[in-house]
Amino acid sequence: MSSERPRRAVVTGIGVIAPNGLRADAYWKSVREGLGVLDRITREGCADLPLKVAGEVRGFDASALIEDRFLVQTDRFSHYAMAAAQLAIDDAGFAREDPAEPFEIGVVTAAGSGGGEFGQRELQKLWGQGSKFVGPYQSIAWFYAASTGQISIRSGFKGPCGVVASDEAGGLDGIAHAARAVRRGTGAVIVGAAEAPLAPYSMVCQLGYPELSTVEEPDRAYRPFTAGACGFVPAEGGAMLVVEDESRARDRGAAVRAVVAGHGATFTGASRWEESREGLARAIRVALDEAECAPEEIDVVFADALGVPEADRAEALAIADALGAHATRVPVTAPKTGIGRAYCGAPVLDTAAAVFAMEHGVVPPTPNVFDICHDLDLVMSRARPAELRTALVLSRGLMGSNAALVVRRGDDSAR
Repeated sequence: MSSERPRRAVVTGIGVIAPNGLRADAYWKSVREGLGVLDRITREGCADLPLKVAGEVRGFDASALIEDRFLVQTDRFSHYAMAAAQLAIDDAGFAREDPAEPFEIGVVTAAGSGGGEFGQRELQKLWGQGSKFVGPYQSIAWFYAASTGQISIRSGFKGPCGVVASDEAGGLDGIAHAARAVRRGTGAVIVGAAEAPLAPYSMVCQLGYPELSTVEEPDRAYRPFTAGACGFVPAEGGAMLVVEDESRARDRGAAVRAVVAGHGATFTGASRWEESREGLARAIRVALDEAECAPEEIDVVFADALGVPEADRAEALAIADALGAHATRVPVTAPKTGIGRAYCGAPVLDTAAAVFAMEHGVVPPTPNVFDICHDLDLVMSRARPAELRTALVLSRGLMGSNAALVVRRGDDSAR
């Protein structure tokens, strides 16, 4: 029997491009303060659509962060992902010019809708001007795999790569995929998700979701766990993480920010929110078992918080089913109510927030929510100081995927 210690997958880098911050530190400052940035959508061609409020990424200059040769062949969702990936790589201390052991570093992204803005532009050229006016990059820019490919090519990473297409919960599934690759022998994986759903074509597609909120007041459009819950609002952006073998990280002097400890995933069907209670509870139990974590060890829950009454009730009951008596005592938060749900990017942003929360010993609040109607200890109004060693991050997708992720505070956590 081998006496070698099992490989642990740890987080060593975080990069964020979000409506409330174009760097991880700016994002965390906004989340910690409970700032809400939901506002009226300003994108060209969207004014007459029923969806009025969202979380837009503003002030993002792709040309200042990404080389022209990549910009011309990629959509906005890949621009966000590439920028966030570079921030995560820098945060982890990788040298971009000459990455050590390129075959040891892989890339995994999750995607919910691909490059809708790029695709719409090229299709308009096709029908308005003819096929000769359609650019050659139409075939790749809209594709779900575009961000993984471009991050890998741009940074010279040649290790195992992949794309997870499992609904919004794919953000957590991607992190789990990366962690398992590391445990099997890969040195590090750049993993995460970024979305860009605020273009006319993409927005029209989303209007088919009955869970979408069309309320026009930004502070009332997305209020999960309340009697006034009326659905969710979408958001752009997302986050990328560097998930790395712990021994490798320590050998190169990198700080271990968190440990990816456990993951569970289930499927219960599109918009079957009552059934998601059982599915989400099962995912939580599987994640706890993999992490060898007792329910009472969970110090904070980052909720999925869909904002649909049936879904909110199912989530509250799922937490109770999985955590037992501890469910009414553990702090629960949903920072995404301040920025919107960035589809696959949303749970990765929550995971980043969970790492920061454990590092700083504080549970961030849930913006715009003041009066809940479920038996949860939801943190509202202001951040709550707490000793945090283990966090549970939850996600569900509109098509029926459920996922739970357990992350533990890293030994090198800066407090």
